[in-house]
Order: sequence, then C-alpha cells, then structure tokens
Amino acid sequence: MIKNFGSRGSYEIIRRLEKADFEAVFVGGAVRDYFLDKPAKDIDIATSAEPYEVKAIFSNTVDVGVDHGTVLVIIEGEPIEVTTYRTDGVYTDHRRPDEVQFVKSLREDLLRRDFTMNALALRKDGEVIDLFGGISDMENKIIRAVGNPTDRFLEDALRMIRAIRFSSVLDFDIEINTLEAIQTSASEINHVSIERLKIEMDKLFMGINPAKAFNYLEVSGLGDAIPLFTGRLDVLNRALPFVSPLEGWAYISIMGDLQSAELARVYKLSNDESRFISSVHEAYQKRVSGVFTISEYYKFDLAVLVCTEKFYRSVYIDSPTLKNSELERNKHDLPIQSAQDLTINGKDLIKWAGIAGGRWTGVWIEKIEHAVLHSLCENDPIKIKDWFMHDFESKR
Repeated sequence: MIKNFGSRGSYEIIRRLEKADFEAVFVGGAVRDYFLDKPAKDIDIATSAEPYEVKAIFSNTVDVGVDHGTVLVIIEGEPIEVTTYRTDGVYTDHRRPDEVQFVKSLREDLLRRDFTMNALALRKDGEVIDLFGGISDMENKIIRAVGNPTDRFLEDALRMIRAIRFSSVLDFDIEINTLEAIQTSASEINHVSIERLKIEMDKLFMGINPAKAFNYLEVSGLGDAIPLFTGRLDVLNRALPFVSPLEGWAYISIMGDLQSAELARVYKLSNDESRFISSVHEAYQKRVSGVFTISEYYKFDLAVLVCTEKFYRSVYIDSPTLKNSELERNKHDLPIQSAQDLTINGKDLIKWAGIAGGRWTGVWIEKIEHAVLHSLCENDPIKIKDWFMHDFESKR
C-alpha cells in the first residue's frame, strides 16, 4: 500500500481487477490531494473493465451511473466508485455527455478530464501516470486545462468556476490560455444549475486566498455572468477571511444592497441560511445607526453580532468598534438570554391574577420579559409577582 493513501478495501478492489486481467488505477481528486500533501478523500478507481465485468467480480455492488460506466463497489463496509475508462460524446446539457464510449486506453480516459492536476493516475504500487504535466503544474502552482480549454468548458461550463474555486482553495494561478478560454466562454455559465454554482462558491469563500478568486471572477467576466455578483466583487476583499460560507453570502447581500429574500430565492438557500443572512442584514442596519443596544444583544445570536460587527469594521474603518470578546461579554451579561430564562410562566400569572388564561398571559409575559431585560425588575419569582400585581391591578 502507498503510505497515507487509500483504504485496504480500495487496494483489494484493484488487486481483484488486476487478477482478472484488467487494468485498474486510482484517479481524481484523491490523487491530486496526495501529491499536494493533503488528506486523500473520496477514493475513485478507473478500470479497463466494463460495468458488467466489474459486477461479475464483486458480489456487493450498486448501479449509481452504470450507463456512464460507474459502479459502486461495497467492500469491507466502504463504498468506492469504480468507473470504466471512457471517452465522452456531445454535452448537450453542458453537464453530462449524451453518451459515452467505453475504451481500454487509460490515456483516452484521462484526456477527458478538466485540469492537468486532476488528470493524474496512480497504480497500487505507487507508480504515477502523469501524461499532461499535472505534477509540474502543481509544483508551479498552475491550473491548466487538459487539451483545448474552450472544449473543456463547453463540455461542462461548471469547470470555469471550478478553476477559479481552485485558485482560492489552493492559491494557484490560472494558466493564461485557460483564463482566456474562461473569458470567451463566460456566458456559458448560464447553463449551470444554481445549486452547483452555490456549492462551488461556498468552497471558494472558504479558500486560503479568496481575494485571488474574486480578482479572477472580475477579470474573466465570469462574475458578471453569475447571478447577483455584478459590481460587487471589489468590496468582498474587505471582510476576508470569512469564517463560514454564510459570511460570504451575507456580505454580498449587505454590500450589494440586496434583500436577503432575493438572495435566498435566487440561490435556493435553506431556511437556516436565509434566517442568518436576514438577521445580519437587520443587525447591520441597526449598527450603522449606532452602537448595539440591549435589545439588539438580546434579539440576535452571538454569531450574528460578531459577523455584523466584522462587516461594520470593514466599511467604517475609522469608527470605534468592538472586539469579539466584548460582544460576547455584553451578550453574556444580559439578565436573561430568552423568555425561557424567566423564573415564572403563564400558569403563575393565572394563579396570581385569579382569572382564566387567555391571550393576555402572552402579552404580560412579554412585558415581564422586557422589564427583566431592562433591569426594571429582577428575575426572581417574588419580585416579578410584586411588579406584575402592581401593574396588573393598576390597569384593571
């Protein structure tokens, strides 16, 4: 086994395929990451065996993409994709080939891959198959398309944003011919689903050099072709680094003066993502108007407050700002963090008032919550009862 690469099951798959007189190699991102000294995840195997031949060798398989040559082999409890060497036909949908042709040549299979660093193969004994200079490009920190870059991008337009995402994640430069092909093919990104775009942008936001990627988005024109990014790339650098992809989306919303609902609709954000961005948007408007009040500390989660203050700091660079530790302390020092922290409940109010429950209990709980929060009353059952009875009786 190659040190720090692959599982025992993956080597057993290759061993059995070779025993049956087929060629089999490790391919894909795991091989790239291995040579970048990164943990190799999502092990993929390519083979000269066709799907029916793979299924004949292994007893536990799942057809996950058998028409395109992929069989999922379950071995020692681990699912591993095994794909037949192939060449691709026309990409009518700009994502998947309409048809594939199975081949016996590893070279033909590697020719269809996107970038040279992703077109490496590794035999189980550690022999490297590098037909397109992928290792040299990685050593020189270069992202280069395999073959004609325009052809690669017309096959799958997502490859353009993947190139730019890799520039952020790996801090690599995009080779000039590959970059020029992105410039001429930028409009093709419209063929890519918004879900796939969002996944790539999430990764881009969390790279080690997002600023480089933002610059590539701008100079390539791809930023203008991506929904809601036009004219917003120049401000994104101010808040780097982002601690989560959500920070990136929230910053786009605020700096681009976009309603969070619009961003959520276009990028099909989850309810949790949408709520976070909406909260940051609201908190930011409050922060621009002045320092956070007790009400803001109480209403917003600490993550929202920290994110908002970071954005404020990035824009109002000459204004006094708060450290994260100060935000945390100010929120922690509130008398209560939510209504659940109150030492009384609606049943207590009913008992004290001596009348049937109803909507009035909710109204008074809110009043008590406000009184405790603003130190008008201590969060103590006896003190709350005295406060409540005084006000309640005066309003009867």
